[in-house]
Amino acid sequence: MFESLKSSLKRFKKEIKSTFEDSPPESDVLPASDTKEETPSETISLKDKASSLAQGKAIFDQKGLSSPLHDLELSLLSSDVEISVVDAIIDAVRKDLVGTTRKITTGIDNVVEETLKKALLSVLDESTFDFKSFLSSNPPPVVIIFVGVNGVGKTTTLAKFAHFLDSMGYSTVLANGDTYRAGANEQLNVHSEALGKKLITHQQGGDPTAVLYDAVEYAKAHGMDVVLCDTAGRLHTNKDLMSQLEKINRVVSPDLTIFVDEAIAGQDAINRARDFNEMAPINGVILTKTDADTSGGAAISIAHAIKKPILFLGSGQEYEDLEPFNSITFVDNLLN
Repeated sequence: MFESLKSSLKRFKKEIKSTFEDSPPESDVLPASDTKEETPSETISLKDKASSLAQGKAIFDQKGLSSPLHDLELSLLSSDVEISVVDAIIDAVRKDLVGTTRKITTGIDNVVEETLKKALLSVLDESTFDFKSFLSSNPPPVVIIFVGVNGVGKTTTLAKFAHFLDSMGYSTVLANGDTYRAGANEQLNVHSEALGKKLITHQQGGDPTAVLYDAVEYAKAHGMDVVLCDTAGRLHTNKDLMSQLEKINRVVSPDLTIFVDEAIAGQDAINRARDFNEMAPINGVILTKTDADTSGGAAISIAHAIKKPILFLGSGQEYEDLEPFNSITFVDNLLN
């Protein structure tokens, strides 16, 4: 998972380390300095670098970092990381390292890794969402709508999410608002039976708003905690379907609208999320098929690009294959 992105970060650490290993040994000794001290940022002599290393310190200057940062930028772009996110990462790394002297008692690798970690977390700062607090702070039934384009796994993700809520002790009712797609009722019915869930449906071609309204009323009457609403796959350019979504929002008033897309779609997923959010505001993102994503570009970019949190990462076909997104765990996995 995310092999290309992991390789880019690993290669950057290796390049930085090599710039110090290539410095010739010197006998001169620099004055003692703090853990992080300001240093002229443009060019540091090899003599000063070597002398600093002899004291267990590393001087990071603009010249030494220029080539590794350029290579990192190209690698991130080739991994489908969105260009504004690439710029933010590169700027954060440059700002943290260039013109500083660092103690390297644990090795240059660890110094650079800590800088990368801070930079990556800075572009994932939107991805903080406490689902348990969200559910407990909203009166039942909490209405959650799943939206996105065709074929990205919305229905399967909804079923996985119902299983996740079961594990938290929340009761759910499912609603099929995809009244246009042949077989949509049957597909969701398979999941509802496997999970032991009530499914609210209407006949094919019916009004999806009416289906979701009936599901909310059923949940109220039976004391259910959460209503999970599937919707038809749509592009933001389809005016009829987008106006239909506006009607759903007006009549049902969802507490949470989740955009679902494939991690393997890369830049396309980011663009779709941005366009969709402009037409019909979303509250969070679930990325599917992360186990098949070798680049990692969508996962690292989408929260920063649309200023909405990643809620879950989906992988595999089992109901358990839905993992709450944790930015620290995610970054640690990329770097290690």
